[in-house]
Amino acid sequence: MKTTIIDLSKPIQYNAGDPWFMRVKIKHKPHRKSHWLIRLALNLPFRLFPKNWTGWADDTIKNMGLHATTHIDAPWHYGPVVEGKPAKTIEQIPLEWCYGDGIVIDCSHKEDFVAITVDDLKKDLHKNGITIQEGNIVLIRTDRDKLMGTSDFVERGTGMSRQATEWLIDQGVKVMGIDQWGWDLPLKYMAQKAKELNDPEFFWEGHRVGIEKEYLHIEQLTNLSALPPSGFKICVFPLKIVGGSAAPARVVAMMNE
Repeated sequence: MKTTIIDLSKPIQYNAGDPWFMRVKIKHKPHRKSHWLIRLALNLPFRLFPKNWTGWADDTIKNMGLHATTHIDAPWHYGPVVEGKPAKTIEQIPLEWCYGDGIVIDCSHKEDFVAITVDDLKKDLHKNGITIQEGNIVLIRTDRDKLMGTSDFVERGTGMSRQATEWLIDQGVKVMGIDQWGWDLPLKYMAQKAKELNDPEFFWEGHRVGIEKEYLHIEQLTNLSALPPSGFKICVFPLKIVGGSAAPARVVAMMNE
């Protein structure tokens, strides 16, 4: 039996369209530069370098906003207390939550700035004859990953309503994800709308569900259009960043042919 692996992760690289304070900056150090490091730090003279070897390459991450990558948010991101208990940071997340049967719910028809509803979720599940089981990892397809690398990726998109987020949690879903910048409607839009409505409960409503009901979500997925509605496994293991509010993850889908 052959297993096909589909990458659902955003490349970690400089993106001019990301907010300026979160842009990933990586310094790549060429092979020959390590000659001096090896000579000075290890006291190995050039004459003893192996033949036909120019040295090792190296890289340094100069800046990386964790939330500017394909990442999984920890409960700590939503608030310091979740369900009345100290919120888990990313290294405290049980890895068992991060692997399971995947489901894709197609919400690509939703217009920018219009939130995804419970009815949207139920309609697509019914169309595909899918019933959510406890432990499923549910991915919301919006196709906004096509905007990655541009400022529109941050500025545009749909987003999960509070009710839709709660409904997934109530079905036994611990981990869910989306292929746009954030889980909610775009940040600038939410801020402006909250002022217009004079409603303190409007901003970040999908995220804030996690203060009352513990759950995790993945943001900035890509390539969800390559997946069927069900019949695959999802692996979303985060980097073990102590005290982290989130961590980059190489998210992959695995399908047996």
